[in-house]
Amino acid sequence: MRKLVILGGGYGGLAIIQGLLDHQLPEDIELILLDRMPFQGLKTEFYALAAGTVADLDLRVSFPKHPQLTIKYGEVTSIDLEGKKVHLALAEEITYDYLVIALGCTDRYHGVEGADQFTNSIQSFTNTRRTYQRLNDLIPYSQVNIIGGGLSGVELAAELRESRPDLNISILDRHSRVLSTFPSKLSIYVEHWFKAHDVDTRPHVSVARIEDGAIYNGSEIIQSDATIWTAGIQPVLIVQDLQVAKDAGGRIILNSYSQIAEHPEVYVIGDCASLPFAPSAQAAGAQAEQVAAVIHALWRGETPKLHAIHLKGTLGALGKKAGFGLMGKSSVMGRVPRLLKSGVLWMSKRNLG
Repeated sequence: MRKLVILGGGYGGLAIIQGLLDHQLPEDIELILLDRMPFQGLKTEFYALAAGTVADLDLRVSFPKHPQLTIKYGEVTSIDLEGKKVHLALAEEITYDYLVIALGCTDRYHGVEGADQFTNSIQSFTNTRRTYQRLNDLIPYSQVNIIGGGLSGVELAAELRESRPDLNISILDRHSRVLSTFPSKLSIYVEHWFKAHDVDTRPHVSVARIEDGAIYNGSEIIQSDATIWTAGIQPVLIVQDLQVAKDAGGRIILNSYSQIAEHPEVYVIGDCASLPFAPSAQAAGAQAEQVAAVIHALWRGETPKLHAIHLKGTLGALGKKAGFGLMGKSSVMGRVPRLLKSGVLWMSKRNLG
């Protein structure tokens, strides 16, 4: 049997499994999915878990079942590209004929002293659970600072405001406005929503270091009872340790088939891959569908047919009743994008499950 090992059961990992299973698998192929958890966590909704507005169970998606799919649980410690082995904790290892790396990302602290020690995260299910505990144990009038005014920071701040109207909430960002990569029209709408809901947004904050209970903006000390980091991501440590070509963000540079050029049996999907668009669940899923088609073509001895990946847009939530989005070049705001986001989540759970 030839083994195709998929590392990571997130959006990219499950999408490639589904793409492979949608067509007839060769009889000598065994798919092996390796993940730390016995289910996928819907990462795009971790902000709501942290805020306490959804239950843990609501964000779980069961892994698929198929006679040629084996699911293993474990912690990847390293990848031996030359030996075609994946090393796990407790001295275990898995050999492969083909490998898909879809391990996702972790926080990037940009060298800020104390950030890894004194902030909370929403980059994994485990860390989000800890963040939920931290936030929801706070007494009334506590100060919560969210570092980073991108999509994750904005959604978390809005959801937490609806969950805990008694808290003081601030977003600290180094740019001149929240959602700095979005059109200014959307930023202004979100800023107005925050003002109406008593969420403070502070631009031009350059965090120098973080201590227990304090954030240093140059010489200014910002008091903080809980600090959440949403100011950057990078590939997980296992990918950081791989000695292959990477871009400035630490993501692996690939050929047109999403393979590592020196190791064409290895494919990289999602947040670990150097792609021409920002990391997202949508991008990981779209890339995975293409990679599944590439793999099937190569198994048939054919030249894969590639098509450009087109993303549908971005949707964000401001609590349960308002939202915003970018569909192509059009900005959308208000109730409609929030309903669309809820619909996308429902479809995602239905399709992945």
